[in-house]
Amino acid sequence: MAIEFGSRKETFPNYKVYETMLAGRPFKAEMGKMCGLSNASAMIRYGETVVMCNVTMSPKPREGVDFFPLNVEYEEKLYAAGRIPGSFMRREGRPGERAILTSRVVDRPMRPLFPKEMRNDVCITMTVMSLDPDCSPEIAGMIGASLVTAVSEIPWNGPIGGVQVGLVDGEIVLNPTYEQRRQSDLALTVAATMDKIVMIEAGANEVDEDTMLKAIKTAHEEIKKIIEFINRIVAERGKPKIEFQTVGLDMDIFHAIKEQYLDDFKAAMDTDDKNVRDAALRPIMDKIAEQYPDLSDADLELVSYKMQKFVVRRWLLDEGKRVDGRGINEIRPLAAEVGILPRVHGSGMFTRGQTQVLTTCTLGSTKDNQLMDDLTDEQTKRYIHHYNFPPYSVGEARAPRSPGRREIGHGALAERALVPVLPSLEEFPYTIRCVSEVLSSNGSTSQASICGSTLALMDAGVPIKAPVAGISCGLITEGDRWMTMLDIQGVEDFHGDMDFKVGGTRKGITAIQMDIKIDGLTYEIIADAFEKCRKGRLYILDEIIKPVIAEPRAELSRWAPKMFSMMIPTDKIKDVIGKGGKVIQEICANCNCKIDVQEDGHVFVSAVDQEDAKRAIFTIKTIVEDPEIGAIYKGKVTRLMNFGAFVEIAPGKEGLVHISKLDTKRVERVEDVVAVGDAIVVKVTDIDQQGRINLSRRDAILALEAKKNAQQ
Repeated sequence: MAIEFGSRKETFPNYKVYETMLAGRPFKAEMGKMCGLSNASAMIRYGETVVMCNVTMSPKPREGVDFFPLNVEYEEKLYAAGRIPGSFMRREGRPGERAILTSRVVDRPMRPLFPKEMRNDVCITMTVMSLDPDCSPEIAGMIGASLVTAVSEIPWNGPIGGVQVGLVDGEIVLNPTYEQRRQSDLALTVAATMDKIVMIEAGANEVDEDTMLKAIKTAHEEIKKIIEFINRIVAERGKPKIEFQTVGLDMDIFHAIKEQYLDDFKAAMDTDDKNVRDAALRPIMDKIAEQYPDLSDADLELVSYKMQKFVVRRWLLDEGKRVDGRGINEIRPLAAEVGILPRVHGSGMFTRGQTQVLTTCTLGSTKDNQLMDDLTDEQTKRYIHHYNFPPYSVGEARAPRSPGRREIGHGALAERALVPVLPSLEEFPYTIRCVSEVLSSNGSTSQASICGSTLALMDAGVPIKAPVAGISCGLITEGDRWMTMLDIQGVEDFHGDMDFKVGGTRKGITAIQMDIKIDGLTYEIIADAFEKCRKGRLYILDEIIKPVIAEPRAELSRWAPKMFSMMIPTDKIKDVIGKGGKVIQEICANCNCKIDVQEDGHVFVSAVDQEDAKRAIFTIKTIVEDPEIGAIYKGKVTRLMNFGAFVEIAPGKEGLVHISKLDTKRVERVEDVVAVGDAIVVKVTDIDQQGRINLSRRDAILALEAKKNAQQ
């Protein structure tokens, strides 16, 4: 029987490529050919960047959860950049920091647009399969995730679009190329719907608020074109949205509880102490549980959440009252300290109300740089910021766990805020690691981490260009009504609509992260939040940080390594390293130091005792340069001859001490004065035309004695 083969058109009848331009480069979405079993799929091509985007949803809601279970995954495949993973297994492992941060950047604008009552698992997966450095895979993935979710049958109030914004030579650039990103003073990512801004993430070199707002508006205009492109595709092939089973509390019961217990909740919540508030709420919830025995633990949690949310929002919107009695633009009590831990290189503690963060700063050699194994061209990272959030910081009795996405995201935000003020490698040849330990948490710990890190860096003697402070702004909305408040605490963050976090110096913004729970922000709200955060930031810098430590310490901690750098000719690198690393290992052992020689000829030497580091530098200079006539060295006797002794003043550099110059008195036999292996001081007296070095122990001794007498 003959076998018939179907044509390509018959195999993929729904296949189509949709094309547009994004920031001057071709953008394509291929649909209908791949991943036929997911709810929706698209192969996104932006330039030569290719990202496979899929969305799937479970057919039934998950039991026993009181949240919408959304997972957003951004996967970096190193084959996309023509590289093999560096792990032992030569296989991609768990997501790297960059992948996790990108997942968060896509999750944050999409999550608020899903129905809050839905409990079906939804998973959005973006897989980077080809990388063009000039065309951002993060933006391609975000747009692809929005497209497939909008096209699918999954309920969602999208679409959204996203772009990156740079600032090159004062000009705003959309989706900057690789080279433009290297020169840019701004790394801004904006996501938006057709009408509102839904996500802002930024790092900046002290960019002012007006320029930042202009960049956001410029981004929004480009995003509107992307949304029009997505809407055309949805109109052509979008699936009808399905009805979903709502899982939640019986609202008749909730209204009855609210009627009976509202005054009790108000009384319990009227305090600025989180522990007191929680203690006051417990007996109320016990009464409700006893009165309504059919309510599950999840139902009771939801009752408590809804009641607290109602109280907080009514107080703010109707009375302008905050839970802790502060004014709308009033910051909680602040305190700052430095030098708390005696043996660390630098430490600083920042307290804002019941939020308290202790940051340490550790300095290391360039060999301590973090190795990177992701799709960027960045192979190492010199500044590392880690953020730890132990359970005791919120009064929970459970064991600590490894850092999750939240910890990684908060650490990255603090890192981004401080990078613009760090000295260059040439100015300060150290690897720098800051670790923020959250000691107590009642909102805005990431911003307290920025302040604590500024304190720790200056305490360590890192010559930062300017202090950096961070503060957050909250939002409450109801219809067309809205209000912002400065320095939100935990309960306002939990029950509010926005956490707008801004870090910066007196001059301008260095980092932004915006989280919202509503369908977006207007320009008016963003401008208002910028201004509130600017005033709060300046107050912290001038009134809290400056009186404690006005500028970086002039000297490093006695426990910090002392780092020196120098340049050597690249053709001399092999002489410094030696066969099998013998020379450099010998210098490290003799001088009790660490040495890092880079391919471009940069040499970094670190030692706890700076005299050890200086001796190592002196030895390296001796190897790569001709010894200076008149210089005194400490060398090692390598050979004895009848007429004198050969002394190695540096690896590969040997000279002769004639018997007549071995001592200040007459010498009959060389063996009477020195032996092989002895360490002796010698002075360079001559270098002949053949490069042979003549040394004198006698002249070195006399010179040192004369110097000693002169000092006395």
